[in-house]
Amino acid sequence: MKLTATFLAVTAAITALSLISEVNASSHREAPNITRTPTVDATDFYLFNSYEAGRENYVTLIANYIPLQDAYGGPNYFAMDPQAVYSIHIDNNGDAMPDVSFNFRFSNSLVNDGAGVQLPIGPQGNQKMVAVPLKNVGGISADSSAALNFIENYTLELVTGNASTLLVPTGASQFTKPYDYVGNKTFGDAAAYQAYADQYLYDVSIPGCDAMARVFVGQRKDPFVVNLGETFDLVNYVPVEGDSAPGAGDAGGFPGGITQSNANDDLNDKNVTTLAIEVPKACVTGSGNGVIGAWTTASLPQARILNPNANFARPEVSGGALVQVSRLSNPLVNELVIGLADKDKFNSSKPADDGQFADYVTHPSLPALLNILFKDAVNATLGTDISDLAPSNFPRTDLVAAFLTGVAGVNQLATVTPSEMLRLNPAIPATPAAMQSALGVAGNDLAGFPNGRRPGDDVVDIALRVVMGALCHDIPVAGEPTNLGFCAPEDAPVGNVPFTDGAPLNASMLDTSFPYLLTPLAGSPN
Repeated sequence: MKLTATFLAVTAAITALSLISEVNASSHREAPNITRTPTVDATDFYLFNSYEAGRENYVTLIANYIPLQDAYGGPNYFAMDPQAVYSIHIDNNGDAMPDVSFNFRFSNSLVNDGAGVQLPIGPQGNQKMVAVPLKNVGGISADSSAALNFIENYTLELVTGNASTLLVPTGASQFTKPYDYVGNKTFGDAAAYQAYADQYLYDVSIPGCDAMARVFVGQRKDPFVVNLGETFDLVNYVPVEGDSAPGAGDAGGFPGGITQSNANDDLNDKNVTTLAIEVPKACVTGSGNGVIGAWTTASLPQARILNPNANFARPEVSGGALVQVSRLSNPLVNELVIGLADKDKFNSSKPADDGQFADYVTHPSLPALLNILFKDAVNATLGTDISDLAPSNFPRTDLVAAFLTGVAGVNQLATVTPSEMLRLNPAIPATPAAMQSALGVAGNDLAGFPNGRRPGDDVVDIALRVVMGALCHDIPVAGEPTNLGFCAPEDAPVGNVPFTDGAPLNASMLDTSFPYLLTPLAGSPN
């Protein structure tokens, strides 16, 4: 369906369109096969115009991996897979194929030429040098990493068309990933750990770019906020706003609805591993209309043969073509939109081939499932007796516009290839953190989701409402209630209900400078 409304109407459309069939949450353990290889499991992907002061001409892309990290998960913590290729892809002409890719490859090593830290054990004159069992043997700081036994480095490859360039960090011989925040005895407090990690934020020169890019790879506090456990326990709460206003925390809305509380965030005590890159806008927008689409993937060699006599340097032999095993752009698409039989297929597919999954968007099963799970509770909370809460407009053209095509005049690329990507219009100025609306476009903030996605965008609440038919009801356009023509109010009997998971999120919960995500949680004390 082609939108022909005014720009304001389109803006309002995107508002409610904050869609994407993702009753959003992040992509933690989203498909059967990926649960076997958590080191290549993407959790969240972000794409936004940088809002750090003085960085208005940059775009930030963040891909998070290794879900549900308990900070105390030692002694080996959360290294990346040295056999994998982790990629961030950008499409700038609308064919849903990568025009610019940043490929990260990791390696790890032990100090002392692979022997690791060793201690003299036994009485003098009869001592043996014996390797220690830990990855660090003493305190680590911004001034000294001498006690670190295990080192993680990575390379960063830029691919544009058929050209490939290995990027080099300014002022350093190689890229290094900081050691995870194992605890305060090792690093000191959070400020001390952050000072240590800041050493590994690199400036990088990109061929053809007048300005430098910035890169950071390392552990961060998981920025995603979601009532994860109860949501996947067949929605074990009444998902209607119990407050007088979102985030009020006063239980002054619908009696019986869920009240906003940080206690509802099941990821509050989890870390992730972040791959973040900030790039000058002019270097990624290409020759199209300036809008870009982006996603992240992880790939592994097709064959892995385990070494029956494994050692640190050679636990296996890998070979063959790279096979994509993880893919992510918009959150929770694979969890709650794609059918179970196709989840691994989605992870291995390309955005250009997403026509094969169209039925999951035009005829989504999620609203019907939600109707089964919470119809009685919602009716009781609202004081209604609605027999079917799910929208009845098929095909769901309201979801197709934002999920597969973008919105004309806002975040639609010059050529429209139906495909699942995060889409961003770099020409729309970033909103400073203090002025951002957690509801993104729906909160009158055109720089937010679904025009890209910022870490502080509360996509869960927006998506819940849109999936249940918010676009079928009037949307404020320049102060006037307007129906955008996708469907009618009677097609979505609860499309105007303030659905929520009760876990609040906003920009004040994040940092205001690159890489924007908070210092990770310490493994000790906990």
